[in-house]
Amino acid sequence: MPAKSKKQQMAAGAALSAKRGERSKASLRGASKSMYVSMSEEELRKLAKVKRKKLPMRNRSAAAVRKKGSASRGKRSR
Repeated sequence: MPAKSKKQQMAAGAALSAKRGERSKASLRGASKSMYVSMSEEELRKLAKVKRKKLPMRNRSAAAVRKKGSASRGKRSR
């Protein structure tokens, strides 16, 4: 399963380097920390090996969901 965004690919790379012992586990934050705990080294390698040039900075579907949720909480127009 390849990464769907640059941020996901970068987080997977950080978690992978921690799994291999090239980086300390304490340096991980957020998504990379949860990836370190929940994924195997092989799964992380598959996510991290994607070339970043082809990826968007964020997955658009996730950003659209966030925008839609926050817009519905605002004031109603009449």
